[in-house]
Amino acid sequence: MAKRIITAIDVGSSKVTTVIAAADESDSQPAVIGVYSHPSQGIKKGVIVNIDEATNSISESLTAAERMAGVTVSDVYVTINGQQVTSINNRGVVAVSGAEITMEDTYRAIENARTLSLPQDMNPIHIIPREFVVDNQNGIKYPIGMTGQRLEVETHIITASTSSWKNLRKCVEQLALNVVDIVFTGWASTLSVLTETEKELGVALLDIGAGTTSISIFHEGAIVFSGCVPLGGLNITSDLAIGLQLSLDEAEKVKVNMSNILDGKVAESKDNDSTPALLRKVDEEKSSTSKGEMASVSGLGITSKEEVSKEMLTKIVEARLEEIFEMVRDTVSKAGFDIATPAGVVITGGSSQLRDITKVAQAVFGVPSRVGYPSGLTGMVEEISDPGYSAVQGLVRHAMDDENDSSGISSGNSLQSGFGGLVNRLTSLLKSLMP
Repeated sequence: MAKRIITAIDVGSSKVTTVIAAADESDSQPAVIGVYSHPSQGIKKGVIVNIDEATNSISESLTAAERMAGVTVSDVYVTINGQQVTSINNRGVVAVSGAEITMEDTYRAIENARTLSLPQDMNPIHIIPREFVVDNQNGIKYPIGMTGQRLEVETHIITASTSSWKNLRKCVEQLALNVVDIVFTGWASTLSVLTETEKELGVALLDIGAGTTSISIFHEGAIVFSGCVPLGGLNITSDLAIGLQLSLDEAEKVKVNMSNILDGKVAESKDNDSTPALLRKVDEEKSSTSKGEMASVSGLGITSKEEVSKEMLTKIVEARLEEIFEMVRDTVSKAGFDIATPAGVVITGGSSQLRDITKVAQAVFGVPSRVGYPSGLTGMVEEISDPGYSAVQGLVRHAMDDENDSSGISSGNSLQSGFGGLVNRLTSLLKSLMP
């Protein structure tokens, strides 16, 4: 049986990651056969700011992954992010056409919910059914075959600015690729990180990337809020550079190695150190007395200074994390939702591994929190096993569900292509929402 090739491209503010996976109909978990991350250029806070540079970054990542996998791809799934991503919940109502509810009735209800008076500069990229109501009986996940006269659907619609959506498509299509679907980063991460129990109880997922933090909130198994704030790991790096008087590259090294620095696991560099041991000990004692407990960073290849204050490092990082979390809380609150969910807050993304990040989150949100690691793929997953790759792993999962149906309506923007061939995908989506 021929393997199907799935290609996922996570277009982030700091890196573009391409994952190529292979699967057949019997595979529940796709096998990664090619993966590569390339530093991104032309992308700021999730938005394309230079089409040529962004296209080159995507091309470099894709070409290296193709070389590793030994295949040439034509169809790709891509993530979108940025503060322009917003969401709205809307209801669609239709009269049932026959004695039983059919897939066409379900589709018409979803289409009815989609016909919103959105601004011209906003494009719906996901229309996700949350629940159905048949003749005032609510809580129905899969109405096909039921008897009724009136069908209602509660949907969650995620939108992005039309210009950002079109610019992203242009970058990918310039490489002679077909964009099968564009998926919100936060939604993709939920597919690889959250458990069904967490979704049912109610959970908030924060994907802290380099330039943005994506937000997804679930209640009773259905997504109710999606959004993004324009702060991320690069803001922490910038604060460290200013506070510790380092270059941005050196500050990034300190941020990535924060736990090792605080635990004293960074080896000191002895290169060009001709200072007698006794004098070094005296200097260290003076430094410790005047600046508090210090930690060596010379082993990280940092040349501007040999050590930093542990207290200063911790204060800078925690202060910026508090600001990010408070902005998230305020954004969610303005939309009429509460981020203090029963299952707590799950934090993922490249910056989620910062020291004591769960403690800071618990202090701000008042609920338990954990760091979410992606799962669900096999094969060459060593390079994409940490939280920084939750979105790209979830994108593969989304593509797997999408391609299992061969066609149809997804939770994504291909909904807008018309009814022909949309039935199977809607069937798959609805079944995936069932408990």
